[in-house]
Amino acid sequence: MATSGSESEPASFGSAQFATTHWSTVLAAGDTLSPGASEALEKLCRTYWYPLYVYIRRRGHNAEDAQDLTQEFFARLLRKGGLRVADPGRGRFRTFLLHALEHFLINEWKRGHRVKRGGGTLSLSLEAGEVEHRYGQEPAVTLTPERAYEKRWAMTLLEQVLADLRQEYAEADNDRVFEELADLLWGKDPSVSYAQIAERLGMTEGAVRGAMHRLRVRYRERLRAEVAHTVADPGEVDAELRYLVAVVARRD
Repeated sequence: MATSGSESEPASFGSAQFATTHWSTVLAAGDTLSPGASEALEKLCRTYWYPLYVYIRRRGHNAEDAQDLTQEFFARLLRKGGLRVADPGRGRFRTFLLHALEHFLINEWKRGHRVKRGGGTLSLSLEAGEVEHRYGQEPAVTLTPERAYEKRWAMTLLEQVLADLRQEYAEADNDRVFEELADLLWGKDPSVSYAQIAERLGMTEGAVRGAMHRLRVRYRERLRAEVAHTVADPGEVDAELRYLVAVVARRD
């Protein structure tokens, strides 16, 4: 653990290492997925399944049915032909997912029977007690299913960025620095002073301020990178960032 005047710098963040996780890679492959595009789609699905689970629950399905439907939806999505409803002109992954899920739910309703759990090709971590506990922490049920989906999508994205950043700092042996400063990313907590943090970490107050600045810079870099994974065109990143920040800040 680094406790000198400043923490060691995290590893450099190169876009090349994330090239195969982009939604643009999936769309470029079309209806028949290449190995790289299949891997990208599966990673995106594993990261962002929970917002759709929230949407299904808000549509009135019970916990067991919601788990079955979520599992089967993603299993079908990853099969050949699962991207037929993808519209490159509406290139945000969150938009595609919701549109595809609505189509799936309509077809399941018409078929008039519940899907059987465990029959697909993608195994999600749907532990009944754990996922329902998580669902119980969601905002008030007055949110529409669509608003609940967007809110949870935005929060899932931010949580993913924070998890990646925590791992990055841990690998650089700066986990204590991260844990002390992470809660301040969205603004200064008036109950905590930099002097207090410096004392706990064995650093100078100036070094802590510098560490906070670097953490915020890295957070912004990783946030942009994660958003870039979910849009079809790099030119959409800024607009998507503004939208997601607005969704998080929305009081409804």
